[in-house]
Amino acid sequence: MKTLKGWAIIMALFLNCSCSGQSDSGSENETVSQENGIEVYYFHYTRRCVTCQAVEKVSGEAVKELFGDSIPFKGYNLDEPGGKEKAKELGISGQALLIVSGDKKINITNEGFMYARSNPEKLKQLISDHITPLL
Repeated sequence: MKTLKGWAIIMALFLNCSCSGQSDSGSENETVSQENGIEVYYFHYTRRCVTCQAVEKVSGEAVKELFGDSIPFKGYNLDEPGGKEKAKELGISGQALLIVSGDKKINITNEGFMYARSNPEKLKQLISDHITPLL
């Protein structure tokens, strides 16, 4: 039983650290227009796993496809000063996928990680479902 518990702890640590297993070679994804006060943010670290990269890619594509330039999608690296500042401003302490409208913050990080690779269309639909009522 102790061995099983030990392996469970090791697996939990591995899964917790898995998002720092690969380095990022991409750049920040930003759109400058903000007509309606709604913005979508993805906060990440420099070293990211495939799923972390997929969350940013699928979310950014979904926002652009569904809402064009009327809703900006911004990626921030939490290891860089600009990312740290923005995270502090929004009260973010780690990786996050957020829809922000004024003081309202909708955190869809869990859904992003759940669906970005396995069911990207579902993630796109969730993004649409959360943003459309805010318009």
